[in-house]
Amino acid sequence: MNWIYWSLLSALFAGLTAILAKVGVAGVDSNLATAVRTTVILVFAWVIAFVTTKPAVILDFSGRTWLFLTLSGVATGLSWLCYFRALQLGEASRVAPVDKLSVVFVILLAAIFLREKMTLQHLLGGLLIVSGAVVLAWKSSKA
Repeated sequence: MNWIYWSLLSALFAGLTAILAKVGVAGVDSNLATAVRTTVILVFAWVIAFVTTKPAVILDFSGRTWLFLTLSGVATGLSWLCYFRALQLGEASRVAPVDKLSVVFVILLAAIFLREKMTLQHLLGGLLIVSGAVVLAWKSSKA
């Protein structure tokens, strides 16, 4: 399978995550709920890693790899804490589209830090994502 199939599966599981998390955070502290979820992910990820890779490979990681994976982990943790709190306070069908503005941030940050080319396609797609998020998150006066 190529990247598009994995991306679609990621989107499907992210969609399921929002629904399952919305039910899971009802009546509990969102930070504690995030900790429980993270523990499950931690165990699951290590099981998959040990089944698919030789654990000794981790010893070959460079300092740069450790630094950026650590920073990525911190960013992920902060994202999840914010996401679970948002789900606790808002409707999943409104929170999730705003969360997907991460795509727009990726486009911008990739252009700035990774020097990826910013094309008209990126600009138009990003604008459509922002527009869609605004439309979906907008609270109508009839609601």
